[in-house]
Formats: sequence, C-alpha cells, structure tokens
Amino acid sequence: MAENDNTNVTGVFRSFMSPAGYTQRAKADKTRCDLHVTPAADSITGTCEYYYRPLGCAYTETVEKVSTASAWQTVKAFATSWDPWTDKELVHRLLHRREQLIPPNCTDSDWSRHSNFMMRHIGCGHKPPSYYVSYGYYYCSTYGAKLKPRLSDAGKDWLDNARWYLQSNMEDGLSQNMRGNVIQMRSRKPGNGSFTMEVKQFELELVEDTFQTFAFKTHPLAYLDGGLASLPSWDLAKLTMQPNIQEWGDGRTWEQAVDSGKVVLPQMINDSDMDDPIGKALGRLMAK
Repeated sequence: MAENDNTNVTGVFRSFMSPAGYTQRAKADKTRCDLHVTPAADSITGTCEYYYRPLGCAYTETVEKVSTASAWQTVKAFATSWDPWTDKELVHRLLHRREQLIPPNCTDSDWSRHSNFMMRHIGCGHKPPSYYVSYGYYYCSTYGAKLKPRLSDAGKDWLDNARWYLQSNMEDGLSQNMRGNVIQMRSRKPGNGSFTMEVKQFELELVEDTFQTFAFKTHPLAYLDGGLASLPSWDLAKLTMQPNIQEWGDGRTWEQAVDSGKVVLPQMINDSDMDDPIGKALGRLMAK
C-alpha cells in the first residue's frame, strides 16, 4: 500500500518495543474524515428513511414523550444539540456495518444520509446536519402519517412527487459540491425557478447553517415541480396549515412560501372559483 493511501483505514495503531511482561495494550486513534459524499441509491430516494432511520432510542423517545403542540420545537432542539456519537447502541450498530453503509448507491437496511455521514466522519468532531433528523425526517414522516390521508388523490400524488424531488435536489446539490464551489439548480419544469449558491467544495454537509439554507432553497423547486400549482384549493388550504408556527420565525421559510406563491397564485386564480371563500383566503395568504 502506498504511504498516503488510507482509503479504507478507520483507525491508526502505533506499536512500540516493550518488555515481555508489559501487558498494557497499544493505543489506537480511531479517526476518519471522508468528505466525499457517496450518492444515494435510486430505490431509497423518495422515502423518509433517506434522511434518517431512528435506529437508536433517543429520537423515538424524544418524539413520543412530548405533546403534538410542542413536538416540532422539541425535535428541532434535540436535533441541533444531539451528538449521535454518545448513543452507544446506535454507534455500536453502525460501526459493525460501516463497510456496508459507505459505498455509492448503498441499499443496506440501515443506510440513511445521517448514518452515511456518521460512518464517513469517525472521531473527527463533525456532526451530521440537524436537517436530516429534524426538518427532513420529522416533516417527511409526519406529513405521510397525518396529512396524506386527508388529501385528494391529486394531493397524495403531489406529496409523493414533492418528496422525491426534495431528495433528488439534495442529491444534485451534494454531487455538485463534490465537483466545485458553486451549486446551480434549476427547476425540472419550465418557469418554476432557479438559484445559485457558493459553497466551498466538499463542505456543504459540514456547516450547519449553510446546509439548511441550501435545503430551503431547493424546497420551492420541489414543491412546484411536484405539481403544487395544479392542486385543488381544498388541498392547498390543508397544506398551508401544516408548517408549525415556530418554523415561520425563520426567514427562509417565508422565502420559500413567497417563491412558491408566485407560481401557485396565478394558476389558482385561473382555475378556481374566486367566489369560494377558501380560495379567496388562500389567495391572500399566497400573495403576501
């Protein structure tokens, strides 16, 4: 092996000459910091498990022990403060499956963006973006369980499509960051927007606020490409009631609502009966 070839090294051991009766083991520095983000498998893109799989107990216990009204705030606080490396059960399980979790297009049952990050950053102090656990997994699973059954067939299809576009856009941004310092993204369908963002190569996942800003910029593209503008007004009304009130304190949430509204509102005015009070109220909301 070449001197600097440490592609598959997960730890560094140092041995020294010592007396035969010396029983203390040599110390090992178990460190790994692989900045190359490997692509997700197509079969996983579009699922909530893409972001995170609650393999340990910490996340599940956090959500189950709080009321619905305070769940989002609790999950958000948990995600930003939680150090997954202190969860011994989780760490033990993932480390024993490391080789299965880091290859490109992995389909292992324990793979997620969160677990993949952990197995590429061992002992180097980097934590997975809290977005994976909080906004990504929490909203994905909550919308699927609580919102989807209340939507029309068109609304259910939109939810599935938007989820796929959200994760596909994330994959695109991560891939672009492996190649350079600029992320450029345009909607898959004409007229649904675009954005450009400068991010130092290999560091999109490493800076918490940068990663969340990037993720939020992809949301309007995914919502609109998924068919948001063509949904009936009763589905739109249910959707606008979903984001927890605490989330609207983040300017990036307002930004994505405005960007989506620029496309949704004209379509809604053309397609809906504006004598409908729900349509009127939604129109005023989206126009702000």
